[in-house]
This record gives sequence, structure tokens and C-alpha cells, in this order.
Amino acid sequence: MQDALQYLIKANELDPALVAAQVDMVNVCAAQALYGFMAPSVAVNFIRRTAAATPKISLRAQGILPALGWVSFHYDHDLRGALAAFAGSSHLPHDVWTTHLRAMFALSRQRFGEAISVLSSALEEDPYSPWLQARLAWAYHLAGEASRSMEQIRRTIDLFPNHEGSCFYGSLILAFNGAGDEAIRMAHELTHRYAYFDLGTAVHAYALACTGEAQEARIILERLQWLSRERFVLNSFIPAVHVALGDHESALAELQISAETRCPWFFQMLADPRLRPLHGNPKFVKLQSILQEMEDKAGGTQEQTL
Repeated sequence: MQDALQYLIKANELDPALVAAQVDMVNVCAAQALYGFMAPSVAVNFIRRTAAATPKISLRAQGILPALGWVSFHYDHDLRGALAAFAGSSHLPHDVWTTHLRAMFALSRQRFGEAISVLSSALEEDPYSPWLQARLAWAYHLAGEASRSMEQIRRTIDLFPNHEGSCFYGSLILAFNGAGDEAIRMAHELTHRYAYFDLGTAVHAYALACTGEAQEARIILERLQWLSRERFVLNSFIPAVHVALGDHESALAELQISAETRCPWFFQMLADPRLRPLHGNPKFVKLQSILQEMEDKAGGTQEQTL
């Protein structure tokens, strides 16, 4: 993705009116932030600069709106602005970027039915997309539909047994639902192939913790902590590891960091069934209130926006 971004920057330098390159630039930055390869603050600054320089007269420039909606919601905590951006791009057809951001937005607002509808509709057009298949399993997981989540991730693994989306979401969902050994195998394969994918490393630690291999899980957590002193590490999936290890205070501390860094997964983590043992804790309730305050400030908007 970083190589792709450099090519896109070069293309934009050669032709500043090339809107397609600008749309792809903001989407690549959003994707890097979502998967931990770029700090949210860095991605947001790049997206804003690119959007400001994009010709507004071009209809193709509307492809930037989903990324701007992501910035408004996750970084600015401006739900009203996010709703306007997603409503303004609601006519855009399915593509890998637009659908992902739409689904992330719905899941973050805990509107699971909307997210499942977005992903299911996209799968009708693109049934052999491994990421769409895996993200649908994740949406069922967040919705608390464990059996449907397992059924969907099993289907995804059967179709795409070695794909990174299958391994990432598969190891997480399988570990949560008691298939720890299989989850560890998949997570190990993922981290072996993608050594710098910190979310996959955190999921590996979670699978180990779920199977009682606490010491191995803690070693991975320590490694991530050391790495965070040298570079950006997205910590969104670390709280679940601490919960599985019985360390609720550490889980809450990681969630607080996730909130402060405007992590794009933060609001989904608050809905993650893996964190249910934290429900009712005053610190967790305070973090949950962030979303409610955003909804209240936006006027309790209820209309379909995707």
C-alpha cells in the first residue's frame, strides 16, 4: 500500500487534475489507517490535504466522500458531518473502498443490520470477494449472532483457505467460539506471512490466551509494547487479549489509548462480544458514552445513510 501511495503521489504531481489518482490516494490512506500501517492522525492530514486540492466540479471527486465521512466520524467525532458525507455518496456503486467504509461506519454506530445489508448486497455483485465474505462474518460477530458468524466464517475459509482476510477474521471468531487450536494455526500462518501486521499479531495472542497459553500470549503483548516505542502500533485488538487473560484494568487502559488516538476500530471494540466482561465497569461506560454523545449532538438522526 505504501508503494501504491508513492505511485499515486507521482501521478498527481504529473497531472494535478487526475481525480482518479486523488480518490485512490485518500482511500489508500484510509486503508492503511484501518489496518495499522499509518497512524490515524497522519492519514487524516493526508486525506484532508488531498480533498482540499481536488477539483470540486468533477463528479468523480465524490468518491472521496466516504473517506471524508470516516475522518468526520472517527477522528473529529462529528457525526453530523459524517452523515452528510455518506449521504452525499450514497449513489456511488459498490467498490472495495466505498463498501468497506460504509460497513465500518454502520458497525461503528452499532447499526449491525445496516452493515449486514451493505455487505450482503455487495456480495450479490461480487460473491467471490474474500474480504467481503470475511467482513460479513465479523458483522455477525459484532451483532452477537455467534452461530451465523461461525457459519459465515467457515464458508469463507472453505472458499479462501489461505487468504489473509480468512485467517484474520477466522482466527478471531474461531477462538471466541471455542475452536482455539484451529484459530492458533490460522493466526500463526497469518503472522508468518505478514510479520508487520500488528492486528494479526494481536489476534494470535488472543487465540493463545483463549486456549490457556497465557505465557505465550503475554510474550506477544510485550513484543507489541516494545514495538510501540519505535513506531505506530494500532492497539485496537489488544484489549480482548487482556480480557481473555483476566486483566480488565489493562484492557480498559488500552481502550482509553484507542479512544485518544482516534482508532478507527474503537467503536466496534465497544460492541465486541469478547469485551462483555467489561460491561458495567464505570470506565467502560464512560467510553461507551462517547458514541451516545455524538448521536445526541447530531440530533438523534435515524435515517438510512448508507
